[in-house]
Amino acid sequence: MNTIVIFFSRADENYFGGSMKYVEVGNTEIAVGHITELTGFDSFKLEMVKPYSADYMTCIDEAKAHLRANARPELKDMPDVSGYDNIILAYPNYWGTAPMAVFTFLENADLSGKTIYPLCTNEGSGLGKSVSDIKKYTNVGEGLSLSGSGVKNSKPMIEKWLKNNGLI
Repeated sequence: MNTIVIFFSRADENYFGGSMKYVEVGNTEIAVGHITELTGFDSFKLEMVKPYSADYMTCIDEAKAHLRANARPELKDMPDVSGYDNIILAYPNYWGTAPMAVFTFLENADLSGKTIYPLCTNEGSGLGKSVSDIKKYTNVGEGLSLSGSGVKNSKPMIEKWLKNNGLI
């Protein structure tokens, strides 16, 4: 079974349990680093042609506007998932679901016969309704919710999740 990790992650100013902090690498990308270190899986970062603002408050307003408009932001590139059976789809929780750029991917990729394993970083909102939203596109395995502010120490939890899903 071939597996690829596809992810959306945002660096810049982020929210960490009550305060803002500038980061060079987004929390979701840190989690993906743990996954690729544990597995050697290929990975692909979803990047919007017009990225969200570096300022956190502006970013959340932009993300909310995208959600309200059911927007599908244009991506710089689309991953080729044709050679993979499984997709670990990693993303932050934006307004109770995955960022709209993730839905751009879901609607434009051929996901027939594939299973997505969602991994969502957040500061207490869990997976939200992202799993049920992703189920509209393909089969979904067990998801994992990770605290963004604790993601640096989440490698053992990620390893257990990968084993529980039969991915390692």
